[in-house]
Amino acid sequence: MSAQDRDTRVILPGATLGVLGGGQLGRMFAQTAQAMGYFTAVLDKDETSPAGLVSHHHIRSGYEDPQGLAELARLCAAVTTEFENVPAGSLNRLAESLPVSPAGSAVAIAQDRAAEKAHFVKCSVPCAPYAVIETPGQLAAVNDVLLPGIVKTARMGYDGKGQVRVTTREELNTAWEQLGRVPCVLEKMLPLALECSVIVARGRDGTIVNLPVQRNLHRDGILAVTEVYAGNLPATQVEKAIAAARSVAIGLDYVGVLCVEFFVLTDGMLVVNEIAPRPHNSGHYSQNACDVSQFELQVRCMTNLPLTQPRQHSPSIMLNLLGDLWFKNSSEARSPAWDQVLALPGCALHLYGKHDAKRARKMGHLNITGATPEAVRATALKAAAILGIEPF
Repeated sequence: MSAQDRDTRVILPGATLGVLGGGQLGRMFAQTAQAMGYFTAVLDKDETSPAGLVSHHHIRSGYEDPQGLAELARLCAAVTTEFENVPAGSLNRLAESLPVSPAGSAVAIAQDRAAEKAHFVKCSVPCAPYAVIETPGQLAAVNDVLLPGIVKTARMGYDGKGQVRVTTREELNTAWEQLGRVPCVLEKMLPLALECSVIVARGRDGTIVNLPVQRNLHRDGILAVTEVYAGNLPATQVEKAIAAARSVAIGLDYVGVLCVEFFVLTDGMLVVNEIAPRPHNSGHYSQNACDVSQFELQVRCMTNLPLTQPRQHSPSIMLNLLGDLWFKNSSEARSPAWDQVLALPGCALHLYGKHDAKRARKMGHLNITGATPEAVRATALKAAAILGIEPF
């Protein structure tokens, strides 16, 4: 069988699907794949990883371990990833023997902010003015028009990590030193009104579908609330966000689920922030509010099953559940009042099976659905009050 025939054949339920990474995204992927009739295998060295605990096979090795990768390839009919910092080389190695989505080439771009920005420019998708800083000479050459700005490490940054806000050249110089003089990107700070994201899924045949545009609220660099319903953003912004997200995916020749995050400026302009080559926190609402979730789209992409346009059947709000909630009014971790939350209509609790609650650690999420956006918001605010989440 040729590589093209291998990669384009339909993989039906009964086969084993693999995922690199054992976190909550891998767990929800595995649970969805299993519900569709697939077996699952996880490669993650943590013996208590959320995905490993629920999968048929758990290969306990690092992402670059040759034996672990060989075992994953032996077990699986196709492989995906749940973590953007999985080495692109490992994906390329697996792709020598079985279908892998997304491709290592696309993940490599998502792993490097400089390459990511260059891709946005190539796709004619607006992004914040920026400069790449890899050498003292490039640092000295930064145009003052980019200040105030945010210095971000080019690699390994997520959930607000590896970022420093700067207002002067002195602060810029100090920030680069604090970040270890690693390659960075300086982005000009823009007047933000809000943030949103679009999740697209693209098959090997070029078929592309998307979830509705998600309106997002971040706190301390971590997603806190996602609101999705008709009218959550003006129609023109919705159309532009979807078109831009599709353009980014097509430009990458992407196969799989991709999240494209945007800033909405005070003048209504959209600028792309970053991409995540996997399902995304802001798409979790789709588990309860859509007829096809982002995780089912992930399964369909990697198995070449048909991609159908998801339909949102209910307005929805997603609340992120961080480990801080376990420490409300207590120095020791205590389980929140889930019974009170689940007494509210339309609340669906998703916990990730993590043994230890830690502050700022993603422990789960709460999806709230209802007949109207107003009803959903009222319920979500009641749930937030019970849990001790700041109102929004």
